[in-house]
Amino acid sequence: VQLQASGGGLVQAGGSLRLSCAASGDTFSRYSMGWFRQAPGKEREFVAAISWTGGSTYYADSVKGRFTISRDNAKNTVYLQMNSLKSEDTAVYYCACSRSRWVPDSNKARYDYWGQGTQVTVSS
Repeated sequence: VQLQASGGGLVQAGGSLRLSCAASGDTFSRYSMGWFRQAPGKEREFVAAISWTGGSTYYADSVKGRFTISRDNAKNTVYLQMNSLKSEDTAVYYCACSRSRWVPDSNKARYDYWGQGTQVTVSS
């Protein structure tokens, strides 16, 4: 599976961005999908995940109520709508997919394939 993330950029605090992650190479709808992020000098951390049907989602507490993960299986794409952005949201954002049974948790070891990342910078 190949994953291509896009949509990052520079935005002012309080603004919004929508990230996209396009998948190819296998049946997209078989995989649950996740978004992670990594700030300079920090470990990669979980942001949000969505089940293969899109019927279940899970969020890190730090983004709950501000970010929304969704997917369009017809377009082989997962999205991350980010609203009310804060300077602490600045990071490289990665999408990933998992062949495992859906579990609503933040375990990045569950993910099998990763995209290349897209930079999000929030200016205060």
